[in-house]
Amino acid sequence: MKKLSLVLAVCAALSGASFAQQGDVPVGIPHLDHVFVIMMENHGYSQMIGNPFAPFTNHYAHTANLATNYFAVAHPSLTNYLEVVGGSNFGVLDDFSPDWHNRSCTTNLASGIPNLESSSNNICPISGSGTDQATPLLDCSNEVSGPPCEIEIDGKTTFPALTKAQGITIADQLVASGLTWKSYQESLPSSGPNNVNNSDGNFSNLTDFTKMTAADPSITSAGIVNLYAVKHNPFLYFRTVQNGGNPMLSQHQVVAFDGLNGFWADLATGNVPNFSFIVPNQCNDQHGRGNGTPYCGFDPADNGTQTGLNPALITLGDQAIQKIVTGIHNSPVWQQGHNAIITVWDENDYSVQPVINQVVAIVDTNYGVAGARSNQFYTHFSLLRSLEGGFGLPCLNNACKVNVMQDLFAQASK
Repeated sequence: MKKLSLVLAVCAALSGASFAQQGDVPVGIPHLDHVFVIMMENHGYSQMIGNPFAPFTNHYAHTANLATNYFAVAHPSLTNYLEVVGGSNFGVLDDFSPDWHNRSCTTNLASGIPNLESSSNNICPISGSGTDQATPLLDCSNEVSGPPCEIEIDGKTTFPALTKAQGITIADQLVASGLTWKSYQESLPSSGPNNVNNSDGNFSNLTDFTKMTAADPSITSAGIVNLYAVKHNPFLYFRTVQNGGNPMLSQHQVVAFDGLNGFWADLATGNVPNFSFIVPNQCNDQHGRGNGTPYCGFDPADNGTQTGLNPALITLGDQAIQKIVTGIHNSPVWQQGHNAIITVWDENDYSVQPVINQVVAIVDTNYGVAGARSNQFYTHFSLLRSLEGGFGLPCLNNACKVNVMQDLFAQASK
């Protein structure tokens, strides 16, 4: 018992030290029992609002609460996912896979050197603290080379580099506070997420096709439609989750949509974590795949308007949102306590000038206002700060610099 007490005391001290390096607990958001964040892909505000191929999304934006001045923070996808859950880019400005379980590599926070699309380096597991990368007005060197350059946020707002960025996420904070989380990833293989960078739900980058190819030369790894992508699963980029010393802060909390412990099963029983991070596969999140069916094909053109979009891809995403939201609303958990669903797009893909990085964010609560429209300036950092406020957690990294989304999470007037 003495040894156990000592261990608990050390853990408590470590948690306190970690929290001491963060900010205050944000105020202005009601207590939240369960939060569901649905991550969609690569379409801007003007591409989704008013799109005739997204009827549910537009109806939902009208009946729930809509942020009409909400912005992604950067490019590409992974950077935004990290910013949603950790309030920092952690020096990661590309979409590369993790450098799985590498204990000797130097993190981007420690080196102060960014991972760029041009670097072709897998990402050292994030940990510790250090200097991340600034978010400038324009990015002229990463996804695009030279003018007209990509607008990172709104063409007016910047975030300087943090010199003491903490290499943790809201998952670390939740676990330290005795709360729970899961990352639900559609088309994750049944074998689990470890070392899996891409998968169609059955085959992955780990599959040995040698015998299959010998029997049929047309069957190769090139035929895999990458429906699951680790770049949309940000928690796996962190050393604590990869190594899994604490089962509650490990790959055990990363599961598929299907299966006994998957998203649909958890909804059916109402046994869901406090925080659910929900990512449809790359057909259903509107990202698209080049080697899938025409319905899942990439947008023929992407210029910030609805012209040139693949209407079938928009429809697939719209139907996915409807299925997920309906499932949550029908779950017994939705009837208990204060709960919220946030449906948000990661970025406006390749938003070169003059297209700004404005995206849709819809907030749906079971306790509060409905039909609200907010023209307040918000970003992914605002979303993280709002969730931390609702869970009673300290603000983390750049989430300490922004306002909570108080008008969208507000209590209904009596």
